[in-house]
Parts: sequence; C-alpha cells; structure tokens
Amino acid sequence: MEERENKEIKIARFSSCRGVAFEINPNRSNPFAIGSPPKQERIGTWLWLPWTRNSSFKVLPQPHTISPTRSRASSHFCDIDIDASDFEVEFIAEVQDIEKPDKANVVKVQKLLPKSDPPRRSRLSIILLDQGFTCYKGLFLVCMALNVVALALSAAGCFPYAKTRAALFSIGNILALTLCRSEAALRVIFWLTVQTLGRPCVSLRIKTATTSFLQSVGGIHSGCGVSSIAWLAYSLVLTLKNKDKTSPEIIGVAFTILSLILLSSFAAFPLIRHLHHNVFERIHRFAGWMALILLWLFILLSISYEPYSHTYDLTMSKVVKKQECWFTLAITILIIIPWLSVRKVQVNVSSASSHASIIKFEGGVEAGLLGRISPSPLSEWHAFGIISDGKKEHMMLAGAVGDFTKSLVSTPPKHLWVRTMHFAGLPYLVNLYQRVLLVATGSGICVFLSFLLQPSKADVCLIWVAKDIELNFGREIIEMMNKYSKEKVIVHDTAISGRPNVAEVSVNAAIKWNVEVVIVTSNPEGSRDVLRACKRANIPAFGPIWDS
Repeated sequence: MEERENKEIKIARFSSCRGVAFEINPNRSNPFAIGSPPKQERIGTWLWLPWTRNSSFKVLPQPHTISPTRSRASSHFCDIDIDASDFEVEFIAEVQDIEKPDKANVVKVQKLLPKSDPPRRSRLSIILLDQGFTCYKGLFLVCMALNVVALALSAAGCFPYAKTRAALFSIGNILALTLCRSEAALRVIFWLTVQTLGRPCVSLRIKTATTSFLQSVGGIHSGCGVSSIAWLAYSLVLTLKNKDKTSPEIIGVAFTILSLILLSSFAAFPLIRHLHHNVFERIHRFAGWMALILLWLFILLSISYEPYSHTYDLTMSKVVKKQECWFTLAITILIIIPWLSVRKVQVNVSSASSHASIIKFEGGVEAGLLGRISPSPLSEWHAFGIISDGKKEHMMLAGAVGDFTKSLVSTPPKHLWVRTMHFAGLPYLVNLYQRVLLVATGSGICVFLSFLLQPSKADVCLIWVAKDIELNFGREIIEMMNKYSKEKVIVHDTAISGRPNVAEVSVNAAIKWNVEVVIVTSNPEGSRDVLRACKRANIPAFGPIWDS
C-alpha cells in the first residue's frame, strides 16, 4: 500500500518549466491547479528564499496575489519558450519513472493530461493584433488624414500652393519623420517635458496623456513616411505633365528617390521589421542615406535648371531662398548628430550564466536613459537599458536571445562601438510622476535598476519576476537591489516559488502602494497582460509598443 502511495505522489508531479517542478493538488476542483510552492522559511513579514539565507536580500510574500498558474498560460514570465512537445516529453519523463504502473495509476495520468492546449500566439500576432487601437495607430491615422486632405484639395485645385510645391510637402514630411526618430531632438523634448510637467501641481491626466503621446511618436514617423511617398508621387505626376519645364536628369533622380523611399518603407513593414530586424535596419539606413544624397542633388538641379535654355545655373542666392534647401539641411543635421558621438570603447563583459551578460563602461549615466552598442557600426545597433549609480560607471544587462547577445556570452569582446549620446525612452518618463510601480520580467530589470541606485524625482516601487535569479543574473544584480528599501520591492524567483500571475500581482501592488502609474517591461504577451489588468482596474499603465 505504501509503495502505491509513493507511485501516486510521483504521478502528481510534473515539470512545466524546465527545471521547475510544480505539484498538482488533487483536492482542488481544477485537476491542474498548482499546489503550494516549495516550503520556505518565514521570518517576520518577509519571505526568505534559499538563495538569500546568507544575505540581507529579501522577497516580500504575496500569499493572496501570487498564484502559480498553468505552464502555458504564463510561460512568458520565465523568459522560456515552451511548446506542446516540450510539455509532453517532460510530463511523460516523470511518468516513466514509475515502475510497473497499475491500471489505477494509468487512469489518473490520463485524467491529468489536458484535453486540448490553447493555441500559442506568435510574438508577431500579439504585437499586430492584440494591442487594440493605440495612440501610435491614432497618430499614424491623423498624419495620414491631414496629408490626404491636403492632397485632395491640391488635386481639386483648391490648394494651389501645394500644387506648385508638392516636392516641398514631401520633404516636409521627411523632416517630420526624421525629427520623430532623432535621438538628440527627443532627448531635449523629453527633458523639457519632465522639467515642465513633472510637478505635483500638474494633473495626472495631463501627465499620462503626454506619456502616451511621447511614447507613440513613432506613429507620426510612420504616417509621415507613407505621406512623403504620396506627395513625391504626386509631384512626379505633375512634372511628367509638364516635361518641357524640367530635364530628364531631374525626373530620373526623383524616380530613384521615390524607389528608395518605397524600399525603405517596405522594409519597415511589421512582417519584415520583426522577423528580419537586421535586414530592416540595414535597408532603412542605407536606403535613407542614399535618398538623402539624391535629395540634395534633386534640389540643386531643380533650383539651377533654366527651362528656356535647358541649362543649369546655380547661385547661392537661389539656394538660400528655397525652403526645400533649409528643410533638407535640417534633415541632414538631425541624421548626422548621433553619428558624431560614435566611439570605439573598451568594455568589460562578464556572464553569470549562458542566459545573460553584463557589459560595463566608464562614466555615470542619468536614470531612465538607454544606450546603443554595436560590433560593427554600419551594419547593426542594439539598444539596452542602462544601469548606473550616476557616478563612475554604467552597465548594460543583455539577455542572450539573439546572435549578437549570445556572442557576448560565448566570445566576450574587449571593445565595442557605442553612441555616447544616450537617448530617452519610456523609462525616462518615470520622472514625470510622484509614485510609480515598475514591473519587469527577466532581463527587463535593466531599464529600472538605475532608479534604485540613484535619487530620482519619483518614489518608485518594483516588481521583478525571473527564473534562477542569482544563477542567471549574478550576485552583482542582487547586491544592487539590496541597496534599495525592502518595503518597496517584490522579487519573485520562479525556480523557487513557481510562476505568479504577474498581472494580478501588479494590480494588487499598485493598489497597496497607491501609485499613480504602472510601467512594465516584458515581452509582448507579458506586457499585454499587465496593461489589460491595469486598464480593468482603472490604473494608468504603459509598456513597450514594439514599433522598432
């Protein structure tokens, strides 16, 4: 009888996350309900995990909010991809440990197996279909609508200025899209926003609306990109109708510019951008540079061409009087500025495990800023959150998920190319608020750690969910978190305590700490779940919008 009980206990365990065993509680109404996490020692109000016994680092228990769920439903919180075949192999491996199972045990195993797994949603489908109508899409539609109306009025003869200056409208759209992606310009805009609106007297509604807008300026970039194509095509049609007033060289250059912009826009289509990001980046960069060079040629040819004599006469007085020249000059300056800050610097790369690496640089950096690094500056750039105490050095935590980040672990470089001009993103806007909840999973913690290490305008609280924290991320990351108030931090190691419902934990923590806003950094599925839960609870929340 005792042997049979042991067999039943074996059947009641399975590994739904590699290396993490959960227990099935047969007394629950749901046969797949997960039992209590491994027993931990409680001291006072803190939960001490095995890897914290020799340190002061503690994890706040959440007995009512942390509820491990099915493996497939929350796999995205462990930074691990699990498919149906993995699930079956691991489950069957546990079952096969049982020697000579009897019929009763076989029946129990069959009951435990799920009847059907929910279909897995791809990362791309979540990005494209599950975000709903966002501010990003709204800005895209507004830009398109304004340009379409102007085009229609021009074609109908109600907007004669646009009809005679169609190329200028195309260049104007290119200037706007460049401005929306200029790291130098956005750094200034973000700083001014924090300085002017980051005050207690400014209403929360204004702050959240501003955050949503600044986070979504990529919608203006995309809308103006498509609009510039429409205006350039319109300009070419008008030019071809009056061939006698232009030259074949001007028409040829204009067609080439149109082709390059079309190619660049096609490469930015989500299916290409997300599935083949390096291809998108290189096409976008080199096609854009070539189009800019040809744009200067187009303008100079257009200005200097004399239709009556079919000759070219270029003078400086003609150049300075043309708006097209000033717009193009502004575009050129915005594109050049970030490249003036490119440097090859010495780095120190260390890896606590094969899952992530820590890259250290000299010099302190303000909290909330991000940086770009590259092994080859003309081919690819990678953006990471910056961890810094604002004094002598800063570092980046790079999860090993792609070719470049994996190479940092396998063959750590001694030097990397960097852009010393760091740029502002959503994390920088934490400074707009008085009290903020930061939610991170896996290596996403890197964009928030600086707020724990150096003073900031906002009073921040943090939730971090990851697997095998000390093993995968190293002791140094844990020591950084030890420096912050333990009353404002929840760290959940899924290898020890199972997988939590991060969305539920986030909402409960936001209510408990009475925060103004929640900012999450996770993968598409994890971010989506937290944002939806916060929206249902009427808590303002922001996360990555995956537009680049």
